[in-house]
Amino acid sequence: MSHSLLLRRIGLLCLAVGLLMPLSAAAHPHGWIDLRMRLILDDQRQLVALQQSWRLDPFYSLVVLEELEREQGSANLDAALDQLGSEMRDNLSPQGYFTELTLEGRRLELGEVDDYTVLERDGRIEFVFLLPLTESRAIAGETLRYRVFDPTYYIEVVHEQEDSSPAGDALLVGGELDCETRILSADPDPEAVMEAAMLDVNDEAESGLGRHFAETGEVTCR
Repeated sequence: MSHSLLLRRIGLLCLAVGLLMPLSAAAHPHGWIDLRMRLILDDQRQLVALQQSWRLDPFYSLVVLEELEREQGSANLDAALDQLGSEMRDNLSPQGYFTELTLEGRRLELGEVDDYTVLERDGRIEFVFLLPLTESRAIAGETLRYRVFDPTYYIEVVHEQEDSSPAGDALLVGGELDCETRILSADPDPEAVMEAAMLDVNDEAESGLGRHFAETGEVTCR
């Protein structure tokens, strides 16, 4: 079986429209990703990139790792994960890497990911990548907001948590700016909740549903 066919068979958490083919499950969302975000600043203290870490949930990580080892062998696991990262990057690119970024309400354009890796950590698959802006932006004195979400809400993206609260490293700012960070919970309207609840295993939500359930990261720098 080719590596591409293997990945389609597993589904790999689908990452819905973006990553690979979906798995059957009982209701939306079908899996989740734990997110960590780090804002990367240059020497002029301007924002140049978003470093993201996505940890696939334990069940799907286990399925993928077992299949990769079965098909590729444990000795070739690193190479198989590298290939997996390439396919994830290629399939996420048309979806804007599931990321929306604004500065004072103005949409910021994002570039293409060239720096990425996939690894196994504590039994979970982790996709780490650097998402650059098309041009650097000064952010001091303004509020930056981002959302990371699967448009169809097939998977849920949530920031890493500790004791039911965002982890201390869930949102960080690299550099020497004095910044305040916040992670705001989603507050979906009842119609969106109803729409998600009514989807069955064969339904595909309209693109945009996931936005209603996305957490919002906010950064304000002095």
